[in-house]
Amino acid sequence: MKTILSAALVLGLCGLAGAQGEKADPVGTWKCEYEIGGQKRMSTLTIKKDGDKLAGTMSWPDQKETKLKDVKLKEGDLTFSAVRVFMDNKIPVEYKLTITGDKLKGKGAVETGGEKREFDIEGKREKKDK
Repeated sequence: MKTILSAALVLGLCGLAGAQGEKADPVGTWKCEYEIGGQKRMSTLTIKKDGDKLAGTMSWPDQKETKLKDVKLKEGDLTFSAVRVFMDNKIPVEYKLTITGDKLKGKGAVETGGEKREFDIEGKREKKDK
């Protein structure tokens, strides 16, 4: 009985260690949701591999694709910035998102009037049609 328990424990720990060792893969199209001023909003994030670098775009219902800047992946955290255009105003938004499988979660930050304001953002990767 002890042998079976020991084997199960070892297999469980090996499986857990293997899951932690998986590299986060940001490539794909992500449907994101966030809330600002009590209003739910949506955006679409698309990340591609460009050689050994990451590149991408972000779009919103009222704004076509805008190119992402400084796209980086480090230890499962995806960081980048995008410029949001709102009524002739260009607003840079900094993002830091943690990728876990086909989900991402993190924060966006905007600086307005010398004050940094953050908002929570979550997203799911769209499944590829086979």
